[in-house]
Amino acid sequence: MSNAEGTRVVAQSDGAGRADAEQIPDAERPPGVEQIPDTERAPGMERAPGSERAPAAETAGSGRSCAPERVVDAEKAEAGQDTEAEKAPGGTPEPAAPASADPAVPASAVPADPTDLTAQTAPMDAVVATAPATWVVAAAPVDPVVTTTPVDPAELELTRPRGLPGLFWKDLAQVDFGPRRFRLGPARERLETVSQSFLTGFNAVIAGETGRIDDIHEELRGFAYEGAGMACTTLDVLTITGGRRLRDLLSGQGMRYPHMIHMGAGWAYARLHMRPMWGIRSVHPLLRWLAFDGFGFHQGFFATDRTVGRQRSAGLMDRTRRAIFDQGLGRMLWFHECAGVDDVILRIAEFPPGRRADLWSGVGLAATYTGGASAAELERLSVAAAEDGFRAHLVQGSAFACASRLISGIVPEHTVAATPALCGVEVDEAGGWTDTALIALGHNAHSGDHYQVWRAGIRKAWARRNRDS
Repeated sequence: MSNAEGTRVVAQSDGAGRADAEQIPDAERPPGVEQIPDTERAPGMERAPGSERAPAAETAGSGRSCAPERVVDAEKAEAGQDTEAEKAPGGTPEPAAPASADPAVPASAVPADPTDLTAQTAPMDAVVATAPATWVVAAAPVDPVVTTTPVDPAELELTRPRGLPGLFWKDLAQVDFGPRRFRLGPARERLETVSQSFLTGFNAVIAGETGRIDDIHEELRGFAYEGAGMACTTLDVLTITGGRRLRDLLSGQGMRYPHMIHMGAGWAYARLHMRPMWGIRSVHPLLRWLAFDGFGFHQGFFATDRTVGRQRSAGLMDRTRRAIFDQGLGRMLWFHECAGVDDVILRIAEFPPGRRADLWSGVGLAATYTGGASAAELERLSVAAAEDGFRAHLVQGSAFACASRLISGIVPEHTVAATPALCGVEVDEAGGWTDTALIALGHNAHSGDHYQVWRAGIRKAWARRNRDS
């Protein structure tokens, strides 16, 4: 069984026979708010097969993407029915052009039982929902129909809503590294553009123009969907919907960015002074733990003196949650030090040894997914992690970034260059380690301990590869 096939097996059977999930405790719950049952879960573990690396381009974000496809059951496939569909960047599905002169339009290939966000219910402590028997499986990649010219996030024109929704609007200037006293370096412009993408995705949801996210350069869309995840979670918590908007995003337009969307959810809880995941139920049973990663990133970004300077972490978290929190903090250090490898190494050295492993994991994730450093600099980063005793953790974060990029279908050049420097292998193999570790967990993986075992499995896959080579 190939890694990609294994991923699909887990995605399809993730809910079969699953035990009740561990409920993530919350720090505060507003009085009088009842728990709303719900059982919907979002897809998130599928990697787009045939994902190609984006060729070098003159503008940021150029590259080849894979349009999401859906698969029908085996009987329809054997009957010769078409199963490919294209999706325009604006979010409107369009039928693929027929291969012959036959003018018949291919049938839309969707699961027989579309997910109904309100059809099923479960108690609050049952966080995990049952996956549909037939889930979305990506078919062969097809070039999307391009109807708009990709733009930078600052150039995307959105209409600020009036009234109460307008209070949530984010000013793109707040990501300026200067006032935040972040280190300034050659990668500043790139990292600030990434941060602007995040806020643009947030504003797109607030403005009711979520479809405009796909107008942003492909390479930057993941960050925009992270911001969209924050916006959806914020609105869901404040309007007590039980996570309807977040699940809609995960199962619809943002289905190729599940990792980033779950991280964005953690930003929302941090802004609302809550702990993930109160009020949001039945999202992906394993990826939901990434909300603590986003929580850690937020605290490092907006409470830098406390979180980085005094090395304080948020309270009311157990060891597992704090480890994932530190992974997010490690991602933030890549921004805080402006992708300066030597500065990142020195900053991590200031933290206690017990926290460095997860910090290295976050740095590996950011360096591979976000970019900003050369391959030679990343090789130096890898050597420093090995000397600190945490090379495997750096690799694990990098492999996680590879899997996230492969699922989206957009693998930019900086990811292609970073992976051999950090992992010693190409993107496909590093991303495959996450599939192997996930399959080993079985169908009932949902708890924080399972998430930690998943991370450990990625490290073991890398260690086996080095031992066998």
